[in-house]
Amino acid sequence: MRNLTTDNITAAVIEEFSSCEDARLKTLLNGLVKHLHAYLREVQPTEQEWTQAIEFLTRTGQMCDDERQEFILLSDTLGVTMLVDAINHSNSDPNITESTVLGPFYVADPPQANQGDAINWGVEGEPLFVEGRVHDAQGKPLANVTIDVWQSDSEGFYDVQKPELESASLRARFHTDSQGGYAFWTVTPSPYPIPTDGPVGKMLDITGRHPYRPAHVHFMLMAPGYETLVTQIFAEDDPYLDSDAVFGVKDSLVKTFAQQPAGQAPDGRQIETPYRYFHYDFGLKTA
Repeated sequence: MRNLTTDNITAAVIEEFSSCEDARLKTLLNGLVKHLHAYLREVQPTEQEWTQAIEFLTRTGQMCDDERQEFILLSDTLGVTMLVDAINHSNSDPNITESTVLGPFYVADPPQANQGDAINWGVEGEPLFVEGRVHDAQGKPLANVTIDVWQSDSEGFYDVQKPELESASLRARFHTDSQGGYAFWTVTPSPYPIPTDGPVGKMLDITGRHPYRPAHVHFMLMAPGYETLVTQIFAEDDPYLDSDAVFGVKDSLVKTFAQQPAGQAPDGRQIETPYRYFHYDFGLKTA
């Protein structure tokens, strides 16, 4: 523990964790120390640069509150979230829906809604009808699956970014029917920039990266005995599909948000204006 150098300090720190009784925690901390020390040896930061890094992380934490998670945003924009997702949700079964990032705007316990409800409370925009079914790996319909949905509006804002909204909008919780079906009305989302008023936005600006995400609708599906699925469905014609700021696009999650004429919608409702429509069936993996 004395006369430590760049050559032996890593081993000394790891030795200090040797008495940790939690084997997994020890593995995580030892790996962190090894790779962090290796990174520092590689890039050889100045003391000023290291201070700036600490200040950046401090500001990131200070931006977090009940409605915004800047650390998730940082993880997303560095590709870390998608790497963790890939490690934990490798999937080669075409009957199981692929996962992607949660994003920073999920809010637990959204308003309950019924099949076919419109969830664009207090928000205007081009109507979008979404429907589909939820099944297991063998194609069996799954009833009473909890589905949380959330999305931005046609201007790229989530409800938590709009203080003028008196209650939640464009987010809701549904349950599949006896045949695994779900359906709801919303508005067509648009591509939008992730929040750029914090340290993550500054990092993107300084490094010459754009902050945009392609238009999408978020889904979280939960059912006893099955892995929770966190995913998004993306609009096929979006210009940012190949440069998503958080690296979240997968081909299997891209769908045409098809333009439909005014008239009778798939749920029998009469729509007086043109609207968009997509159908997506979700497959859940056994836990």
